[in-house]
Amino acid sequence: MQDAPASYQHDFHRRWGHLRRARVRALAWLLDSPDLLDAAAPHWQGRIASTGSVTPEVARWLAGLDHDPAPLDAALGARVYTRLGLYAEKLMAFYFQQQGRLVAHGLQIRANRNDTVGEFDFLLDAGPDALEHIEFATKFYLLQGEAGQEFDALVGPNLADSLGAKMRKIFGRQLELGAHPAAQPLLPRPVTAARALVKGWLFYPSGSWPAMSGITAGHCRGFWCALGELGTLGADAFMVLPKLQWLAPFRSVQDVAVMNAAQLHAALEAQFETNAAPVLVAVVRAAPGLVEEVERGFIVPNDWRARAEARSAKENMRNIVW
Repeated sequence: MQDAPASYQHDFHRRWGHLRRARVRALAWLLDSPDLLDAAAPHWQGRIASTGSVTPEVARWLAGLDHDPAPLDAALGARVYTRLGLYAEKLMAFYFQQQGRLVAHGLQIRANRNDTVGEFDFLLDAGPDALEHIEFATKFYLLQGEAGQEFDALVGPNLADSLGAKMRKIFGRQLELGAHPAAQPLLPRPVTAARALVKGWLFYPSGSWPAMSGITAGHCRGFWCALGELGTLGADAFMVLPKLQWLAPFRSVQDVAVMNAAQLHAALEAQFETNAAPVLVAVVRAAPGLVEEVERGFIVPNDWRARAEARSAKENMRNIVW
């Protein structure tokens, strides 16, 4: 686990190391990280949105927000966020609102009182007679099996979904919401464009990765390994990343719990006895007054690979039936 000059963590710390507040760093990551999906790939039919490059004006705005986070804190409110996707969505809503582009956020569409058709993540100003619908997702997927299976081989750590299933849902249903009859009375202007904005990290066994069509070449990436393979990582300073710290590479000038490989193994072995959910950890560089992420990866229970293969076989059979 070397801190290669080309690593995303290295570049993020260099570019945003002056930001101290976790919420502002998370927002900087959402705006500045590579989009997970390649907007230029023919596979996506021109329906992938991109955050683009952060302008000097936005960089200065982020620095100011780090100095005085009151507007962001007010927007997020006093609630304790437990869902990472909702937290990321609220951060993006704040950004779009501050940029003067946000028309609606989380607008639910119902056919009747008991039938929810869908929800617009974001409706953005696209001119005096137009709206743009942005469907937003922040995802973390592990490559299990062969890359030739394309996006179905990228599965969630809890095996509840895959990148393929997620994108079929977004393209087949969510991006069509603007044309639904039930949406028309609630739209102040017609939806003239609908695109998906997808951020996240992909994780690969042994930290190696194949090129995959449709995935941005410079996407955020990490490793995954079974608990029994922890000793092969060649690292000895780890910390478990809390859920709301999954977005931006971790950096803290305060004391945090850092474990060596033996301590991490013991802690996760005990945890996996009652909770089989994979755990995201950071390989860190620890020095007095600074703990900084070098690399990250999921540690999974030793039977996770077998469970993932069983899930893949079940999904393949389901696709054959359909």
